[in-house]
Amino acid sequence: MITLGIDSGTQSTKTIALDLETGEILASAQQAYGFVEVKGEGAMEQDPSVWIAAVEATITEVLSNIPDRRSEVSGIGVSGQQHGLVLLDVADGIVRPAKLWCDTSTTAQCAELTKVLGGEQRVVELTGNAMLPGYTAPKILWVRQNEPQNWSETAAILLPHDYINWWLTGVKSMEYGDASGTALLDVKTRTWSQPVLDAVAPGLAEKLPPLRHSSEPAGALRPELCAKWHLASSVVVSSGGGDNMMGAIGTGNVSPGIMTASLGTSGTLYAFSSVPVIDPQGEVAAFCDSTGSWMPLACTMNVTLVTELTRALYADWTHDHYDTEAAAIPAGSDGLLLLPYLAGERTPNLPHGKGVLHGITTKNFTPAHIARAAMEGVTLGLAYGLERFRALGVTPSEIRITGGGTKSPFWRQLCADIFGVPTVCLTSSEGAALGGAIQAAWAAGQDHSREALHALCARLVTLDESTRCTPNPQHFEIYKELLERANRLRSALSAANLL
Repeated sequence: MITLGIDSGTQSTKTIALDLETGEILASAQQAYGFVEVKGEGAMEQDPSVWIAAVEATITEVLSNIPDRRSEVSGIGVSGQQHGLVLLDVADGIVRPAKLWCDTSTTAQCAELTKVLGGEQRVVELTGNAMLPGYTAPKILWVRQNEPQNWSETAAILLPHDYINWWLTGVKSMEYGDASGTALLDVKTRTWSQPVLDAVAPGLAEKLPPLRHSSEPAGALRPELCAKWHLASSVVVSSGGGDNMMGAIGTGNVSPGIMTASLGTSGTLYAFSSVPVIDPQGEVAAFCDSTGSWMPLACTMNVTLVTELTRALYADWTHDHYDTEAAAIPAGSDGLLLLPYLAGERTPNLPHGKGVLHGITTKNFTPAHIARAAMEGVTLGLAYGLERFRALGVTPSEIRITGGGTKSPFWRQLCADIFGVPTVCLTSSEGAALGGAIQAAWAAGQDHSREALHALCARLVTLDESTRCTPNPQHFEIYKELLERANRLRSALSAANLL
């Protein structure tokens, strides 16, 4: 049997076809797209129709590459960028472009909602999460306040992967994992928080779709799509989930002790938990996962975004040359430290933060030092999140690293040294798409138990042991001190309104 996994991201959509017997990815296709030009500081928007066009095109291409095996396709699973706000009218038309997870124009709405609800601690009590600009709730309030006509036309609210599921099945729904990233859901009870709904907009509950458990399929693939793609009429579309939730499945992060770290344009760090993990400081997100459990998560806005801008300073540097230069500098960059908040920050919550290069001397003011300081700075940003995890009782025994940054052997070792935990990559780089395909197999099968999902992950998710790195104890101590210095520097600058 075969399942399709769809990863609908911020910059592109990829679809894969997974052979459930061999674990082989039989075919894949990817299509890129851009953003809507929009005024306003921090605004980032996208036309949802580009996601559908990319899904349709990539599924068509993948199926064209397995023409004799189309009849074996039993399920489809969708991973989507989290938090995006999709507004539909009564005719299911798109009311306005989607405000995305990286849209930070809602800072004022976050402050307003936090105040109305009784302060940050009360917001965390109600939902498990602080009210952050990336989440969906403040985006809804923003539209209501700034575009009353668009709000009056809104009949339904979906997240990006829900919108794709609706197009595939004709059914509107929202599963617990992605819903927990709206800041509207009480993650402890997996129900909408009525005080938050009331604070965001009167009658908001009427515009939200039904909630469902991750093991419940979103529905059957629409007959017209089955016919168009020459598929069986019994293809199941699983509940899907947010990209991090599906990335957890795709990296086998479905049991305690395993953690996933993503080194992409931005970075995420997340773990499995059988109980809700609530951070009273609101820095670690208390999300549900897409398996029926919970997934504490820390998100940083700046990872390869920073290293690529650094590399661009030196026009002739390839990625390999960057690694060589950085590796020639001792751990700690001879005191050069980068606070890498070039795009603001989410963990810690600094939506308008700026970068700081601190500790410059005549010795360390060199291209190679700056290169290493950039890699160390963004990895220390993830380590700040890991520090919060440990304070909350979540301690990893292994961190599985994914994303473009993991192509660098030097960076892989740097992660182990800074995290103080063994790191390893996966044999497949598909991550969220693979998670979608595995969840689709779970939904299309007869056994929807947790054990069945674990068995699928154990068989279909494999580690690349050649990439395993163990921490250098001396380096770990250096980076522990460097992280403490970064925390003191950030706190001082933030308190003085200089960050």
